[in-house]
Amino acid sequence: MLDFPRWKVLSIWLVIVALVALAIPSLLPERMTDAWGRIPHPRINLGLDLAGGSYLLLEADTNDLVATRLEQLRDQAATALRTAPRIEVGEMSTQGGRLSFLLRDSSQVDAARERLLPLLGTGAGLTGQREYDLQVVDSSRFVIVPTKAGVDAAIENAMNSATEVVRRRIDELGTREPTIIRQGASRIVVQVPGLKDPTALKELLGKTAKLEFKLVDETADPAAVARNQPPIGDVILPYVEQNGAAAATHIALKRETLISGDQLVNASQGFKSDTNAPIVNFTFDSQGGRKFAAFTQANRGKRFAVILDNQVITAPFVNDPILGGQGYIEGSFTVASANQLAIELRSGKLPVALKVVEERTVGPDLGKDSIHAGIVASVIAAVAVIVFMLVTYGRFGFYADLAVTINIFVILGVLALIHGTLTLPGIAGFVLTIGTAVDANVLINERIREERRRGRSIVQAVDLGYKEASRTIFEANMTHAISGVIMFLLGSGPVKGFAVVLLIGIVTSVFTAVMFTRMLVAGWLRRERPTSIAI
Repeated sequence: MLDFPRWKVLSIWLVIVALVALAIPSLLPERMTDAWGRIPHPRINLGLDLAGGSYLLLEADTNDLVATRLEQLRDQAATALRTAPRIEVGEMSTQGGRLSFLLRDSSQVDAARERLLPLLGTGAGLTGQREYDLQVVDSSRFVIVPTKAGVDAAIENAMNSATEVVRRRIDELGTREPTIIRQGASRIVVQVPGLKDPTALKELLGKTAKLEFKLVDETADPAAVARNQPPIGDVILPYVEQNGAAAATHIALKRETLISGDQLVNASQGFKSDTNAPIVNFTFDSQGGRKFAAFTQANRGKRFAVILDNQVITAPFVNDPILGGQGYIEGSFTVASANQLAIELRSGKLPVALKVVEERTVGPDLGKDSIHAGIVASVIAAVAVIVFMLVTYGRFGFYADLAVTINIFVILGVLALIHGTLTLPGIAGFVLTIGTAVDANVLINERIREERRRGRSIVQAVDLGYKEASRTIFEANMTHAISGVIMFLLGSGPVKGFAVVLLIGIVTSVFTAVMFTRMLVAGWLRRERPTSIAI
């Protein structure tokens, strides 16, 4: 018990001093810590319920996702059937939530089926079902219908990807510690502390940023285009004029997508050299760069359209081959809108369209009241615990009180170190941790009392008290830790905030209540060699 190596003493004090130092910036006004300049000063972030901010609930348009997957399947099927030997088919339709087309030569049914089967997926989800069911009706008409398992798997994958895209877009805005979590099968909760006007955020998250490059069909009949009757193999999309207003006319494009935004590696806002107009510079990856160069070389003198979210934003002529995988998008941009588009393209397109179904702006007043109430509750809890321990255990109670006080700063230091976010439930967990922080010392002190009643010497009683009580302390805190881990893994939002503070408090309270107080008691016994103890 008295053998406490110097290196261990120094290590314990070093850890405590470091964590207390990390806690100090969070207790000071932000304007004061900002004046420190480059001196590192991590702070605890306040959650939406304490700092105020914006709350958005986004819902995915799953019908649009299903339709998009069918469009992609149509393009893949058309490409597969065009390979030599070519299989002739009629117009492919995606109406009614299914892909259907007529084979011109019924003798090619088996060959067409063999080419299409690899496109239908090998199995979706845990059921192992195909993503699509293929049927041949009337001897030569193919009908491909999405399966429920395939749709569910596609929604799950799309929502996971959409959550990450939303996170990247919000990070690009420079917001601090946003909370972005899935809710149910098709919803995403976004909480951004400190953001008082969510208008820009809604605009940023409301765009899928689906970028495509298609050829303009110059042979299309303008009258048919005006009646929204596209030629076979074409699509008609609205065209945004250079003044920013939606055009009264539309434009016919070849259905095939030559290059997509998936092959972009970077995008940034810039200015056109001759007019100084805002533009968006982009860079393709190596594969996209080769495709873009080949496309511009093969279509010199023709027009191609740059399409964003099914709306043509520009349709320039290919004057010269564009090599190097770099280009720019011009249109009716302001600096702000060009920068926003660059953010959207950099963060990637949303695999599914999202719409805001609930919006709240939370003021900081409630947070101030909660922080004040939390501080008052913490002070009351700390004072009550300190007085009780002093009256009950004397010197040993003083050591326990010192451990509780240090534990408060250590918890704050750990939260600052991990850039944690403190929420209102987190404050509740903080107060609970203070109240239970002395449990270990109560167990230790009571065990020392028992050993003294049995006639043990002071050193033996203290040594056995710490050794024997440590087992009970470990088991009790393990059950708390298991509960905290389950809440952290399965909970969301407020529950996670409570669990984080609880788990940190369990570790730090054991450290301060057992190891730190043992060090203090060992030092006192070694120095004073008391003949009796009041405990």
